[in-house]
Amino acid sequence: MTQKQGLSEIVARVLAARGVKEDEAARFLEPRLRDLMPDPSVLTDMDAAASRLADACGRGERVAIFGDYDVDGASSAALLWRYLKHFGIDARIYIPDRITEGYGPNPSAMRELADEASLVVTVDCGTAGIEAIEAGRKAGADIVVLDHHQAGVELPRANALVNPNRQDDVSGLGHLCAAGVVFMTLVAASRELRRRGRSNRDLPDILAWLDLVALGTVCDVVPLVGLNRAFVVQGVKMMHRQDNAGLAALARVARLSGPIEAHHLGFLLGPRINAGGRIGDAALGSRLLCLDEGAEADALADRLDALNQERQAMEQVMLREAEAAVLAEIGEGDAPAVLVTASADWHPGIVGLIAARLKERFRRPAFAIAFGPDGRGSGSGRSIPGVDIGRLIRLAVEEGLLVKGGGHQMAAGVTIDRSQLGDFRAFLLERAREKVEALSAGAALHLDGTVTAGGLQTELYRSIEAAGPFGQGHETPVFALAGHKITYASVVGNGHVKVSFQGKDGRTADGIAFKQAESEIGQRLLARGDRLVHLAGTLSLDRFRGKEAVRLRILDVAEAIG
Repeated sequence: MTQKQGLSEIVARVLAARGVKEDEAARFLEPRLRDLMPDPSVLTDMDAAASRLADACGRGERVAIFGDYDVDGASSAALLWRYLKHFGIDARIYIPDRITEGYGPNPSAMRELADEASLVVTVDCGTAGIEAIEAGRKAGADIVVLDHHQAGVELPRANALVNPNRQDDVSGLGHLCAAGVVFMTLVAASRELRRRGRSNRDLPDILAWLDLVALGTVCDVVPLVGLNRAFVVQGVKMMHRQDNAGLAALARVARLSGPIEAHHLGFLLGPRINAGGRIGDAALGSRLLCLDEGAEADALADRLDALNQERQAMEQVMLREAEAAVLAEIGEGDAPAVLVTASADWHPGIVGLIAARLKERFRRPAFAIAFGPDGRGSGSGRSIPGVDIGRLIRLAVEEGLLVKGGGHQMAAGVTIDRSQLGDFRAFLLERAREKVEALSAGAALHLDGTVTAGGLQTELYRSIEAAGPFGQGHETPVFALAGHKITYASVVGNGHVKVSFQGKDGRTADGIAFKQAESEIGQRLLARGDRLVHLAGTLSLDRFRGKEAVRLRILDVAEAIG
């Protein structure tokens, strides 16, 4: 790659380690939609969905959009809303309340929407809503489902159901998030409208909305390969134009000092959009992404930022309780194959974050469930690579262990009665134990190279970023720093450990271990002393008062022996 493609050695090393071949490198680094997006018609039911949307746009019908309360759902709803708005359709966006309605369409809401609209489109949900979709149809509305979650054999009787993960879909696009599915549907709808005589001047520029597709793709943690990679690379370029007033306002409240980068979507912008669905008004996120007026967007972004701060405080308390429960269960032994924690005192909007933190700390698939006074619980699960919890949840529903549930490989949601909690835990342990044990036996932190404190320079960071964006399926490069001394360590923020370290040549750099203050990693860092340690982590670029500095995001630490 370095010889034939002119790439730096570090970029070539990163690409080769991730299976990118020499003749694929150039296309991988500059992915283009024209090269990677297939004909949308390869998706089952796509032609029917595009035709029905074209009908609505041509006739100026009343349309309602039923979305999900997460970032992918908000991005998908805003994407479809903007498309319909171009044709003079002011579609109603309905986002269910996480606590009172739960995930996905429900019969009452679908009947309400059917009274207002002749077409109801569900985005990022609907595949499992057999009863709700039927209620909407009987109330007189046509229903189109645009989703990506795993599907069982039985599907709702919608006018069209586009989902690359339905069992009769052979498109090979199961890695798309909902926003990606919606984008492909809009491409197909525009093609259908052109076939009916519309000129390109009459159609919206859907490429201008790739920023929304990138946001949903990164925040839903789908693999950043193939078409998804093109969505993110091109979408981040669109974000730099700041055409979307909502995204620009979010960047402001997140105090971004430089241009938006792909990792900002998952760590800074996404959590603020999610905050509305977790502990506030679930529709705030989609409403923000539909705005074109700066002042209104700023006010809404400020509200979401305040909710996010409130969410962080609640998360900290819940996480301490969940970790204590796991540690009490395992004692001195190993963690079980799947962690299942539950409490009647937890906020159901935050359990997904708790599951994610448990997964990160114990390196096991994890579930966190919040039970209400009626004994019914709402929970979320997060998985590790190699364990498909979406499939496990679908099987648990079929076994009658859950009221309902769904998801994809890395994340899932469940509704469960307290009486079934023990059986659900036993089911997960039985189905996942062998796979998790095999993964644990071969577990290792894969390194992309070694560097010293003095080598953490902006030139190195920018070289590595040239191989990005990184995420699920294209992991962020990890580097080792051998034989360094911890010269400073303290706990900052919500349990983060901030450190300074020094190489054998006397040069120093800074790093941080997020939410590790009470873990083994954090305790090793805080011990300091004169001993030498090996550090491993990823690189980040901090900007402060116009100055840039590379920091190490610490993932592991080990004693340097000898």
